[in-house]
Amino acid sequence: MKKKSGLIAAIIFAVVVVIILAVNGAGGAFSGTFWALVPPLVAIILALITKEAYSSLFIGIILGALMSAGCSFYGTVDNVAIAGISDAIAGNAGILLFLVILGIVVALVNKSGASRAFGKWAESHIKTKTGACLATFLLGVLIFIDDYFNCLTVGSVMSPVTDSKKISRVKLAYLIDATAAPVCMIAPISSWAAAVSGCVDSQNYSGIQLFIKAIPYNFYSILTLAFIVTISIMQFDYGKMKQFEIKAQETGDLSSLTLSDEEERTLRVDGPEQPPKGKLLDLIIPIVVLIAFSVWGLLKNGYENLEGPGSFTDAFSSTDATIGLPWGSLLALVVIILYLIIRKVISFQEAMECVPKGFIAMVPAMTILTLATSLKCMTNNLEASAFVQGVMSNAQGLQWMLPAIVFVVACLVSFATGTSWGTFGILIPIVSAIFPETSGLFFVGISACLAGAVCGDHCSPISDTTIMSSAGAHCNHINHVETQLPYAITVAIISFVCYILAGVLNMANATWISIPVGIALVIATLFVIKKRSTKD
Repeated sequence: MKKKSGLIAAIIFAVVVVIILAVNGAGGAFSGTFWALVPPLVAIILALITKEAYSSLFIGIILGALMSAGCSFYGTVDNVAIAGISDAIAGNAGILLFLVILGIVVALVNKSGASRAFGKWAESHIKTKTGACLATFLLGVLIFIDDYFNCLTVGSVMSPVTDSKKISRVKLAYLIDATAAPVCMIAPISSWAAAVSGCVDSQNYSGIQLFIKAIPYNFYSILTLAFIVTISIMQFDYGKMKQFEIKAQETGDLSSLTLSDEEERTLRVDGPEQPPKGKLLDLIIPIVVLIAFSVWGLLKNGYENLEGPGSFTDAFSSTDATIGLPWGSLLALVVIILYLIIRKVISFQEAMECVPKGFIAMVPAMTILTLATSLKCMTNNLEASAFVQGVMSNAQGLQWMLPAIVFVVACLVSFATGTSWGTFGILIPIVSAIFPETSGLFFVGISACLAGAVCGDHCSPISDTTIMSSAGAHCNHINHVETQLPYAITVAIISFVCYILAGVLNMANATWISIPVGIALVIATLFVIKKRSTKD
C-alpha cells in the first residue's frame, strides 16, 4: 500500500511539474493567479495520500520555488534554500526556541514523577471517560494565552488521565486542537487577539475593541466548544475517530494505527520509569510559573513596542508572541529547574539530562513547522493575496450572503496555506473595504473572516497548530488530521448556516439568534448522526 501511495505521489508531482513547465513556456503567469495556491494544495493532497508529511511539504516547496523562479533551475534551488527554509527558520526562531523550552519543561515534570502523581490523583477523582474529556476541555479553555502553549501543555498534563480511561491519542489530539486556536480566537487577552489587532486599520475602533465586538459572531469557535461538550457527554464518535476509539477500548492500544511500539516509545520524553518523589504540587507550580512568566514576557514586549504610555490591553495588542513567549518561558525554565532541585525531586545532573530529551521530543514538530512555514513563504512570493482579493471583489453583489462567502473563502485560504494569522492578515483589509463600519454586518463580516481562518487552520495538515496538537498528544500527524476532519467539517457547515442566518436577519437586528440556533443544530446533528450510525 505504501509503495502504491508513493507511486501515486510521484505521478502527481511529475504531472504538475510538466504542466508548470508548459504554462511557463507558453508565457503564462503564476503570481496573483490560482497557481499561487497550487503548491500548498498539492502538498495537502500528497500528505493525505501518502500519510507522510515531510516529503509532501517539501514537494510543495519545490513547486512553489519553481513557479516563483520562472522555472529556472538555479533560481528554484535558491528559493528553496534561502527564500524558503532559511527564511522560515529565521522567522520562526523565537517559536522554535519556545517549543524546545516547552519540551524541556515536560521532560523535567515527567522526570520528577509529578506526571505520575497527577495520574494517580486523576484516577481517584476523574472516574469516567466523559469526565476525562471534559477535564481536558476545561484545561484547554483555561490556557487561552497562546495556542502553541495550549497544545503542548494540555497534551503533557492530560495524557495520563486520558490514557487511564482508554481514550485514544488521536481523540486527545482533537480535544487539544479544538481548544487551542478556537479558544484563543475568542479570548481578548491572547497572542491571537494581538495578531488580529495588528491587522486592523479602523478610524472608529482600536484593534482590541474590534476584536472584542466580533467575538459574539465567531460561530465556528463558539460552536466547536459546544460540539466538544456534546460529544463528550453523549460518549459518541463517528468517522475514522470511531475506529481509533473502538480499538482503544477493546485492546487498550492508545497509539496511532500506523505507529509501532518502538516509534511510540521514541516519541515519549519520560522513559519507561519515573521516580516516585514528585507530588501533584510539582506539576501545578511549574505550569503556573510557565503561564505567569509567559504572560509577563508578552506584556513586557508589548509595553516596549508602545510609543508612549498605554494600558494592559494596549500592551497585549502591541506584543509580538515570537519574542515575548520565548523570553518569558526561558526565565520560567530557570525557575522551574531551581524549584525542582530545591524540592530534591531531581538532581542537577538529571535536570541537565532533560535538556536534550526535551529538544529531541520536539524535533519532529519543529521540522514540520519549518517546512510548513517555508511553503507559506512560497505562497506569499506568488502573491496569493492578490488572487483572493480578486475573488472577493466579485462577490459584493450578494450582500446578505457575504458573511457566509467570507467564511468559506477564509476557510479555503487558511486550509491551503496552513495559517490563520496569514489568512486574516490577507482578508481583514479586504473585508473592511467590503463592509463599511456603519453597516450592521461589519462585525459579522470581520468575525466570519476570523472564524473561517480558524476553521481552515483546524482542518489543514500543514497548519502549525495542527502540528503542535499532534506533538502534544504524541500521535501520528496525518492520523490526527484524518480523524478530526469530519468533526471540523460538521461544525463548519453549521457555522456556514449561521452566517447566512446572520446576514438575512441583519435588517431586524437579530444576529444574536444565530448562536442558540447554531448550538441547537450542533446537538440535533450529533443526535441524527448517532442514530444513523447505530442503525448501520
